[in-house]
Amino acid sequence: MEYDFDICQLSPAFYAAYPANKYPEIMRKRNRPYTCLLIELYGSFVCIPFRSSIHHKEAFLFKNTKRSQQSNSGLDYKKMVIIDDMSYIIFNGNTVVDADEYVMTARNMPTIAAQVTKYIDRYVKHVSGKKVLHPREYARKYQYSTLPYFHDMLGL
Repeated sequence: MEYDFDICQLSPAFYAAYPANKYPEIMRKRNRPYTCLLIELYGSFVCIPFRSSIHHKEAFLFKNTKRSQQSNSGLDYKKMVIIDDMSYIIFNGNTVVDADEYVMTARNMPTIAAQVTKYIDRYVKHVSGKKVLHPREYARKYQYSTLPYFHDMLGL
């Protein structure tokens, strides 16, 4: 299956709607917004940040890219946000991703989409009581996740 994707940034309107004091797990940088992979899943858009240093397994880690040789760069599933308002997304020429990471992302879109779907589905099943995770497993996978902020969009 082919997936359409884009590279984007979150807009100031998004950060105004999700302020740091109420949504502390949403990633923010003072000087620039995070670059994200944008894919459509669940009838909404899922925005997954590219990060240069990831220290957990809930991510797609790049291998054999220039940046990955120095740190664990990849796409961080714990910090994904779900977007239903297109004014929250910026598409412009200033959004930059390393060329080798872009190629690896494009080649692995089916894997990335499957991993994101599994990550979200497991969370939804846990919260809805359909398949409750052991507390340690839940903490390991979702303790610092942004998914609790998007229950309305996940039907929870």
